[in-house]
Amino acid sequence: MERKVPKAAKDRLPAVSEAAPLNEGTQLRLCPICGKPAIVAARPFCSKRCADIDLHRWLGGTYAIPAEEKDIDQTGPDDDVP
Repeated sequence: MERKVPKAAKDRLPAVSEAAPLNEGTQLRLCPICGKPAIVAARPFCSKRCADIDLHRWLGGTYAIPAEEKDIDQTGPDDDVP
């Protein structure tokens, strides 16, 4: 008996024709999340799932750029002006 794939699962799988096209001198782009080949519809990712994972990381602060906090107790030359 042949195992059937649910329709929703078929929709998530990229067809070979959807793979990001290669031009002369370009490399195959890989998904930065999972390393699979990127597809045109979700570029630079391989799927909407990986794009959503990346968005969650941005919104959650995982990709935050560290910054030095300034002390607010320090006074500078501009602080004396009324």
